[in-house]
This record gives sequence, structure tokens and C-alpha cells, in this order.
Amino acid sequence: MLAIVVQGKKGAALGEEIYRYGEAQYLVVSVDQPISGFILEATPDRPYLGFKLDLDPHELCELIAVQTTAIADKKETSVRGFFVSTANLSLLDCALRLIQLLDTPEDIPILAPMMIREIYYRLLIGEQSEAVRQIATSGSNMQRIAAVIQSIKVDFAKPLRVADLAEQASMSPSSFHHHFKQVTSMSPLQYQKQIRLLEARRLMLVEDYNAITAADRVGYESPSQFSREYARLFGAPPIQDIGRLLSVS
Repeated sequence: MLAIVVQGKKGAALGEEIYRYGEAQYLVVSVDQPISGFILEATPDRPYLGFKLDLDPHELCELIAVQTTAIADKKETSVRGFFVSTANLSLLDCALRLIQLLDTPEDIPILAPMMIREIYYRLLIGEQSEAVRQIATSGSNMQRIAAVIQSIKVDFAKPLRVADLAEQASMSPSSFHHHFKQVTSMSPLQYQKQIRLLEARRLMLVEDYNAITAADRVGYESPSQFSREYARLFGAPPIQDIGRLLSVS
């Protein structure tokens, strides 16, 4: 996923890391991450505006296959699956032209695919080219970690066996742990914990679960451990946090 801030400022929390990005900056998320986003700057006169585009691995792969001089082949290294960069004028211009097609919808079927392809090209020759490349490269470290992440998300309430995940990724346990942390900035167990806590928060906020039931639903056997880890992530115990969120909604 590509997101460009057009107006205002936005923040994203990933584990204990906080990312802030503003006008003419862009964010790319190349693997599923337990991210919480929030608006940092917006007013009635200048509301937050953003541009979002889902990245298609198959179309990226087609561009890489062309293998122009600009899209040079590089030795693969594990890279972060989430990053913020400053957009250059070429990328901003292409995104703007794509948005302007909304004024002439009859042009969208012909022109939009070409503009999206140009955006992909700009990303592939940009400063985060290797991270974008690995989205589309079959068997890349990022793709293998992405497949493991999907397994964790499907069975996040079950106990996690890192050795089994390493085998799924065709890596040794130590190599898997290293690559997983490079891509996600956290260990597999920390990732699972984030997924559990975010889902528990959603259950309490949206489906009116109480804390004990939500904790059990996401795989916690100890309510006290759930409350401690919840407060560590969200800054307050479940009842206080949900009460605060409901009061401002």
C-alpha cells in the first residue's frame, strides 16, 4: 500500500515506534503490520487529505522483468516492510494526474493503468526501491516473511511455535528471527502480541466485549497478564482506554 499526504500531518504507531509524516511525504507498507494510524494536523479550513493506492505485486513484477538500467538488479537484503520517505516531484505529479482523472471519468479506463504503472516505476527507482522490489519478487525474504505473517494472523489466538514458522519460511530459526525482525521491527512473539491486543481492543470497542471475554477470545489465559500488556501498549488498562475512546467518538 502506498499513501501520500496531500495536506495535514499523520502519525502511525508500530510497536513502540512512532512514525510522523506530512505534506509531500509518502508511506509504503509492503507486508501486513499491526499499525495504528492517527491524524496529527487538521483543521476545518485545512482538513487532512491523503492519496492511497494498493500496490499490485504482479504489475510490479512486470516492470521489474523489463529490467531497465534505472531498475537495476541488486543483491537482496532484508528490508523494513514499512517506511516513510519524501516524495519527489515526479511521483507527486503522477499521483496528481491520477487524481485529476476523477474529473474526466471517461478517461479512467485508458489513462489510469498507465499512470499507476508510472507510479510503480517511480517507486522502483526511488530511495526505497529494494523494499518495493521485494513486494513482487517471488521467494524474496519479504515474501517469505509475508506468508508467515498471514499464518500468524489466521491463528493468532493459538500458541506460537517459532520453529514451525521458520520451517514454513525455509529458514533456520536464527535466520528467520533476524529476517522477521528486519521486516517488521519486532519478533514473531511480539507481532502476535500486537495482533492479539489490537483485536481485543476492537472487540471491546465495536462488539461490546468485556475485558475478560476479549482476553480469552484472543488467546490470553491470564486476565492480569492481558491487562498489563494492554496498558503497556495503549497507555491505560482496558476499561479506562475503552471509556476514553467511547467518550470522544
